[in-house]
Amino acid sequence: MPAVTFDQVTVAVEQDDSPHPKVLLDAVTLRLDQSRVGVIGANGSGKSTLLRLVNGLVQPTSGTVAVDGDDTVRAVRHVRRNVGFVFTDPLSQLVMPTGREDVELSLRRSVKDAAGRRSQAEAALARFGLLKLADQSIYELSGGERQLMALAAVLAVDPKVLVLDEPSTLLDLRNRELLRRTLAGLDQQIIMSTHDLDLALEMDRVLVIEQGRVSFDGAPAEAVAAYRPWCLNGLDPAATDTP
Repeated sequence: MPAVTFDQVTVAVEQDDSPHPKVLLDAVTLRLDQSRVGVIGANGSGKSTLLRLVNGLVQPTSGTVAVDGDDTVRAVRHVRRNVGFVFTDPLSQLVMPTGREDVELSLRRSVKDAAGRRSQAEAALARFGLLKLADQSIYELSGGERQLMALAAVLAVDPKVLVLDEPSTLLDLRNRELLRRTLAGLDQQIIMSTHDLDLALEMDRVLVIEQGRVSFDGAPAEAVAAYRPWCLNGLDPAATDTP
């Protein structure tokens, strides 16, 4: 598996109503080299910030993040070729009218020939059973179909690492199970934030993020047990936090 490393990473943003910056992540040091890494925590804890550092969507205020030795600031283009990112809402990611066009768009940089792009796009869609939906408007697809379409577009370029920010939040039970089975069959290293504790239990390693710090790092069952009291004390685990 690729190694994703965080070395004393802090992320802080300026606040209009305060002279002091707001710290989103505070001195986080990690080495993530397991096949499946889960990230759980309350809304606003810093989960999304942590994930977005992995492919350079967010830059550290201090410290460094690297993917297989490539710094996410100095080598951001190379990092993004190796790290695919799937957002919570696929409609924020699917920018073309149809899934086929979106997958072909993701291949534009790596496959210069139009016929080659079309062939590879169809192969990517067929892999997830989406070829029959390839030319439908994305607005005619179900939530699960959209999420799989976004996943197909990201995976078409064969990244080494797949980062998913709350991918099951907008899905019903049937589509959540479809997504779970799909992710289980992937070869990529997966780093995923989730409020679905059953899904977290299927990871190899789980981080619990509280107030910008890693409060627990270890086995899934132990991580969920450490986090569950936060849920029982009235924190809302239902929506996605923002960076």
